[in-house]
Amino acid sequence: MPRFLQAHATHPDPHMALALAGAQLEGQRAGMTPTLGFLYLTHPYVPQAQALLDEVRQRWPGCGWVGASALAVSASGVEYFDEPALVVMLCDLPPDQWRIFSGRQPLPPEREARSLLLHADGGTPDLQELIGELAQRCSSGYLFGGLVSGGDDAVQIADGVFAGGLSGLSLGPQVRWISRVSQGCQPLGRERRVTACDGPLVTELDGQPALDALLEDLKLPAYTGESGSLRQAMPLFRRTLVGLNDEPGARREYGPEVRVRHLVGLDPSRRGIAVAEQLRTGELLSFCERHPDAARRDLVRICTEIRAEAEERGARMAGALYFSCTGRGGPHFGAPSAELQWVQHALGEVPLAGFFANGEIAHARLHGYTGVLTVFLDR
Repeated sequence: MPRFLQAHATHPDPHMALALAGAQLEGQRAGMTPTLGFLYLTHPYVPQAQALLDEVRQRWPGCGWVGASALAVSASGVEYFDEPALVVMLCDLPPDQWRIFSGRQPLPPEREARSLLLHADGGTPDLQELIGELAQRCSSGYLFGGLVSGGDDAVQIADGVFAGGLSGLSLGPQVRWISRVSQGCQPLGRERRVTACDGPLVTELDGQPALDALLEDLKLPAYTGESGSLRQAMPLFRRTLVGLNDEPGARREYGPEVRVRHLVGLDPSRRGIAVAEQLRTGELLSFCERHPDAARRDLVRICTEIRAEAEERGARMAGALYFSCTGRGGPHFGAPSAELQWVQHALGEVPLAGFFANGEIAHARLHGYTGVLTVFLDR
């Protein structure tokens, strides 16, 4: 059965942090020969990313390496925000069941991968289309991962250090996993269908002015043409988000089919709203807000579902990767490391690594304000 080992450390000197993490890992190895490593590091370590990659190659020869830099990184029961830190996870997945890819080592055209771990730069042109194309290259159609965060100089690790574009890991059919998306927002009102739009500008929902629908869900007075009333409501507008969906159905809370996007502007003259995505008529749209209690419930739900499914399949949870939004974490859940402690409490002592992303990837979609948890099972 595959083994996963994880360690994490913080220190002003990145090489000292790696030495601390390395000592923890060596104490756990017990003869295991790792074949693959994950390395996630916070922004202060970016200038030393290549040197850190060189060092982990020396410490664990024969390992392939994937990873990324981020505003914050996560490990079992802990998260590191606003401090220099790194997380290392080693595993002994069979070498013929994974392949590292990047701009230098592209994926083959054949559908030999069952799924992909994807790290990406949010500035990549046509990113959503690229994610959809990569999903079609997998037999399961499933991708999971996140967008690098922390600054314009954020990097990705894929047997090298890269800036921009896409990289990651293709996983073969013998790698068993369970993955879930945890939403962090709650709808403010009912779903409405987009009946008129112009790119990111929605002018009609269910045949009515989109601005009127927004004001209704926020329980604000109808717009009468006085711009001052809208200016007074701007703080509330800035807290409001938009949930987009192609699958109709009554829902009190969001599921993985909903994509959360920012509300980026209003057009009073056309009684429209602007959304941070190109829209099309026929899509379903609802207004929403970030909601810590809903996020906590949904996080516990996905962990419980994963644990129950693993037990039903007679498998042990061997290791996990978790990608959460930079707008979540302890600050959103009310205490330092609260989000990762909820995951640890629900899953148990499963080695876990990950980072806080500028967008989360699951299925063939780019999400926001979510957590994407993927647990690997023993063979």
